[in-house]
Amino acid sequence: MVISCALSAGLLAATSPAAEAAPASPYSPGAPGAGDPYFPDMGNGGYDVSHYDIRLAFSPETHAIDATTTILATATQNLSRFDLDFQGPLTISRLSVNGLNAGFTRSGAQELVITPPYGLRKGSPFVVSVTYAGVPQEIDDPALGLSGWVATKDGAVALNQPIGAATYYPVNDTPDDKATYTQTITVPTGLTVLANGEPGPTTTRDHQTTFRWSMNRPLASELAMLAIGDYDVTRGVTAGGLPNITAIGQSIDTKPGQGKVFNQTTAQITHWESSVYGQYPFDSTGGILADVGVGYALETQSRPVYDQRTSDVDGDLLAHELGHQWFGDSLTPVHWSDIWLNEGFATYTEWLYQEKFNNVPVQQTFAKTYADEKDWSGEVADPGRDNIFNDLVYNRGAMTLQALRMKIGDRAFFAVLTLWPTVHRYGNVSTRQFIQFVERLTNRDLGSFFHTWLYQPGKPAL
Repeated sequence: MVISCALSAGLLAATSPAAEAAPASPYSPGAPGAGDPYFPDMGNGGYDVSHYDIRLAFSPETHAIDATTTILATATQNLSRFDLDFQGPLTISRLSVNGLNAGFTRSGAQELVITPPYGLRKGSPFVVSVTYAGVPQEIDDPALGLSGWVATKDGAVALNQPIGAATYYPVNDTPDDKATYTQTITVPTGLTVLANGEPGPTTTRDHQTTFRWSMNRPLASELAMLAIGDYDVTRGVTAGGLPNITAIGQSIDTKPGQGKVFNQTTAQITHWESSVYGQYPFDSTGGILADVGVGYALETQSRPVYDQRTSDVDGDLLAHELGHQWFGDSLTPVHWSDIWLNEGFATYTEWLYQEKFNNVPVQQTFAKTYADEKDWSGEVADPGRDNIFNDLVYNRGAMTLQALRMKIGDRAFFAVLTLWPTVHRYGNVSTRQFIQFVERLTNRDLGSFFHTWLYQPGKPAL
């Protein structure tokens, strides 16, 4: 007897218990956020990025960019679709996954929702390519200030902490997904481009110059950097032979010879910090003094950026931002609530610098800070989204370290300063991991101590 396909399907549905419900799809969407409570929309789930290749042409007349970003990633689940962070008025002209055109939509302020032409299996590598153009827009957060692509008189500077990377390239914008980077930037001949990592060959054609930079160590998107403009560049090496590239914007009124001083001071501090914290974690050091108008310096990986408003870039400031290369850059917090692991250590580096080079004992700085601090509210290890750049994190974070030094003694403390960034190099860390690390190293129960200094509001008794 012959039964039609439609009738056959109906009979099976009526008689087979397994057919009562359609089988669940083996593929599902990746999460539209990485799970950070301070920034729930930042980052995404379902994949892990290994590399970003950013190819970008910039026009100083219009401040527009024309770019293609290619992303190498691996699926961490069976993906039916996934998100990237991408915000602002940039228009996408083409998007592909593994070379095939993919569907995409823009959702909310920053979600780029991508549907590949077929499901991506867990564990499989894939390539995303996004071509786009437009004028990137900076982010001006009332509590956190300017970030992202910041236009300048002669170009632009990209400063991404905490939420700015997606203003000029599609990205999994979470500190918990580090990747390597190549940046190939084309500008009118006469302008200079600086970025993270190591310079590659520079080529000029038809009045356009292309600069290439590569960061071959894991980099969190909030620490990616790009500077385009008129810069005087100085190259040197540290006492240990580490390449050192610094630059000063030509529009900045500096003293004669300031470029050489900036380069030499950067080299000196990098070499000294290596003697305290262990091997420098990247392949070059340096810094950029820029007329960017944000009012802060930022520990962009391997090459911090100092706004000219942050004074003459004195030793304290250089010590702070270069200290971040170990604490914040090589070691990066899992969540933004753990940012004291960046800023407390970097502020403590300033104190160590004052002791080493200006004969001001760390304990003296601690005592003055302890006496002068007015606001002891809040938790260092959970300051709240709008307070991640407040004195609570910087000063009390540094005070916590000096209190720990007094608690466990110099030998154990300086072992912590060296071993902590060595053991967890290029990884993501939490406050809980730090506490456990110190307790294992010292074989002591320090729960009460850390609770008082990191989790309990109020002025700790000495």
